[in-house]
Amino acid sequence: MRVLYNSRALPENSLWRGQPPLIEGGPAKSALPRSTLCRQDSFEQPYFAYWSQRLCEPLRYHRKLWEFVFICQALHERKVLKPGARGLGFGVGSEPLSAYFASQECEILATDMDVAAAERMGWTATNQHAVGKNALSKPQICPEEIFERNVEFRPCDMNNVPEEFVDFDFCWSACALEHLGSIDHGLSFIERSIECLKPGGWAVHTTEFNTASNDDTIDNMGTVLFRKKDFLALAARLKAKGHKVTPFDFNLGDGPIDRYIDVPPYRPQPHLYMALSGYSTTSFGIIVRRGANA
Repeated sequence: MRVLYNSRALPENSLWRGQPPLIEGGPAKSALPRSTLCRQDSFEQPYFAYWSQRLCEPLRYHRKLWEFVFICQALHERKVLKPGARGLGFGVGSEPLSAYFASQECEILATDMDVAAAERMGWTATNQHAVGKNALSKPQICPEEIFERNVEFRPCDMNNVPEEFVDFDFCWSACALEHLGSIDHGLSFIERSIECLKPGGWAVHTTEFNTASNDDTIDNMGTVLFRKKDFLALAARLKAKGHKVTPFDFNLGDGPIDRYIDVPPYRPQPHLYMALSGYSTTSFGIIVRRGANA
């Protein structure tokens, strides 16, 4: 009933139509010291408009855009987006991140599930699957010759990451790990992704976060919802292995768009929080650094 009620309380048009504000600026030096939730206030910072323009994405209140911006900003301020850095992308779909990282002369291995598996799960029908390297080319973001030089594509099962994926400076995924079949599988993937990094390398992942409950949730389905306690348990395991997990910020936000819960059929915007199987969910971004001796 709470989800239904909130879904009817669409914010006033003046609060979101034609928004967020286009604020001139550049990438921030230290905007993301914490692993955090998608919130309205992030969209109203100068760095957000900068990354939206750099990724050739329309500026809008949508959590998928927040995920892209979160990943770019987190890696930028950790100074890993530089010529010669090796990046590994998981479940890249048709996102613009591989092209942007390649434009910075990073050497990118982009991965997604094989075509047969994607067809069974319906990802190809909704254009959310990368059918080879060409699907990732974004000439408006990265000139073709630079893209060709810096991007390689390989199929990859995120539940069975190849052992030869090693010595990367950074890795990322944007809302892919919640589709691995269970909460345990998703958390195990994060741990495995860190093993793909060099000591001191950075992993940045976004996924679904259950904002309605820290107990009841969706598990063992095509999409799962992670809870606060799932991430706290993961952080404890990672720290025990010698990795550094940036502190968690679970603040849900108090803006009018933070309080709006979108319901199917989902709107183009505002769409920061959404209803899924009776729960409200939004995106959560986690930042982990591989330990020097791990």
